[in-house]
Amino acid sequence: MTTETATATAISVTNLRKSYGDLEAVRGIDLHVSQGEVFALLGPNGAGKTTTLEILEGHRERTAGEVSVLGHDPQRNERDFKDRIGIVLQDTGVERYLTVEEVIELFRGYYPHPLPRDQIIEMVGLEEKRTSLVRRLSSGQQRRLDVAIGLAGDPDLLFLDEPTTGFDPAARRNAWEMIKGLNAAGKTVFLTTHYMEEAQYLADRVAIIARGEIVAEGAPIDLIGREAITTISFEDPGDGPPPYPVSEFATLIDGRIVIETSGPTALLYALTSWATEHSVELEGLTVAPWTLEDVYLKLTADPELEEGPEAEQ
Repeated sequence: MTTETATATAISVTNLRKSYGDLEAVRGIDLHVSQGEVFALLGPNGAGKTTTLEILEGHRERTAGEVSVLGHDPQRNERDFKDRIGIVLQDTGVERYLTVEEVIELFRGYYPHPLPRDQIIEMVGLEEKRTSLVRRLSSGQQRRLDVAIGLAGDPDLLFLDEPTTGFDPAARRNAWEMIKGLNAAGKTVFLTTHYMEEAQYLADRVAIIARGEIVAEGAPIDLIGREAITTISFEDPGDGPPPYPVSEFATLIDGRIVIETSGPTALLYALTSWATEHSVELEGLTVAPWTLEDVYLKLTADPELEEGPEAEQ
């Protein structure tokens, strides 16, 4: 992301609210996305994530608040707004007996200034499948075609809704590189995902929404750094409470001793000194800093949280 694009605003949201009857699904959130960013909105089902995304795309009316996407109010349904955004839904239905080239050409025809077909195919990495029928594509290749459709109109802003759901690890990594390439080509990307490692790898900034409110926002590394927690774990060396000096901080989970600490150096010293003195082998010892997933789980933890109407809307 360049300094020049970082100064321009792609999305601005102030006090956004959306109610379904008596239930307020989105409760006064604020968001700011700069042009040239990859921005991820994260949250559990029913948190207000899908509702917010659909309001930004112009597919759902808000109850209150101000929303500007590329200088437009999405609720006005203006043609110029539609021409400047691309949307990749979780499921995109296209004719399975068309070729990749034919599908892309079909959707290019809906826009006044589309990207060249060959450029789209190259951007999504489908050069070798350009003459293949859609029904013969793998799931990863079909998802690339979904992105190609979203790029047909040469959008300034691309919405990606759960772009790698159902992918195997190799296909997911390939998709990540494709999204990185789109961003490098100047596209602003707004994505939702349930994969925290995906958001951590791709996003310049993330916002975590829970119970209709933004509970954290910032660069992934900053959100992780705020916690400054390290997890130390190892296999339980025996029955009963562990006798080592840090037992009061430990939790037994699935046969492993788990300790979360903000002072890993001193704790490790005490633990390993005890183990050496008592000839105890700490099998499977791991030391790992918190990840974005750890932060996410802490911020969204709520045993009473249930899927709201957005899951069905």
